[in-house]
Amino acid sequence: MSGSRRIPSLDGLRAVSIVLVLLSHLLGTRGFPVGTRAMGAIGDFGYLGVRVFFVISGYLITSLLLAEHRRTQTISVTDFYVRRAWRIFPAFYTFVAAMMAAWAMGSIALHAGDLLAAVTYTMNYHYERSWELGHIWSLSIEEQFYLVWPATFLLAGPRRIVPVAVAMIVLAPCLRAASFVFLDHADDVAMEAYPCVMDSIATGCLLAALRDRLDRSPAYLATLRSRWFALVPLTVVIANLPTWWALEYTSNVTIQNIGVALIVDRCVRSPDDWIGKVLNWAPFVWLGGLSYSLYLWQQPFLDHFARSEVNTFPINIALAFACAIASFYLVEQPFLQWRDRRRARRAAAC
Repeated sequence: MSGSRRIPSLDGLRAVSIVLVLLSHLLGTRGFPVGTRAMGAIGDFGYLGVRVFFVISGYLITSLLLAEHRRTQTISVTDFYVRRAWRIFPAFYTFVAAMMAAWAMGSIALHAGDLLAAVTYTMNYHYERSWELGHIWSLSIEEQFYLVWPATFLLAGPRRIVPVAVAMIVLAPCLRAASFVFLDHADDVAMEAYPCVMDSIATGCLLAALRDRLDRSPAYLATLRSRWFALVPLTVVIANLPTWWALEYTSNVTIQNIGVALIVDRCVRSPDDWIGKVLNWAPFVWLGGLSYSLYLWQQPFLDHFARSEVNTFPINIALAFACAIASFYLVEQPFLQWRDRRRARRAAAC
């Protein structure tokens, strides 16, 4: 997005999210001073980082769709898909092509079905997979959301997306619990199948849909700015701690989703307080902008199963950043600039 359309604090929150993922994947890698047991003690904070990405995505996409509907009284699903394709596909398929080349040269070992699941964004239903492409499960969920939500928005309309989002939030924990009890690959299905995890994205969607109403609630706004709001991130952390599976898969995830959504709203509404200033500090904004490419490229290097030099700390994190920066400036940005020029020419021709 251009600077004029940028929502304050979201890039900073993306930076926090990618740091959580990086730390989670660094645990247990060769040379890293902290082992894998730390993750078990405090919960899977890598998945928490992904959950923050999901809530932000739901909030951002729904905000953009609502803004478009206010301007035009409708939305263009085709234009939405084209914009997302320009934003996502170039960096993604460049990464997949690089992994294919590494596999052909014998540098990595891919499993049967990995490439098909990757290029079709169905990795969240492909559970016997390699480490190098395994993280695409979360990008698959995002892509499935991009596929269904604009059409749902168009059919339901701005007023009815609230009950739709609430239904998603209520249904997903039930599906997680049922999947864990009755299905093979129970944990994988419960935490990766789109119907089971759609509540994280739907919580962000609900926040965007209710924003105008929340603007009119003095009590809600006062709570966001209260010193007691510090209990919200604390509650998110506590809800992320290991506990009985029935809580982990149901209420704890819901608590985290709601807490993250409140944090997003607090940070977006108050970009000038000390937290907002940190999140909107140039290095955080830069890291948040880099987060997509960094998420793509960190996986092959931050591999705690491997013991090669490229998987050794701090070489592994340096290589991950180097590849991400190359992807961002040589692939992401040129394609986005090309997209913006095409959009400007189309607008000028109208």
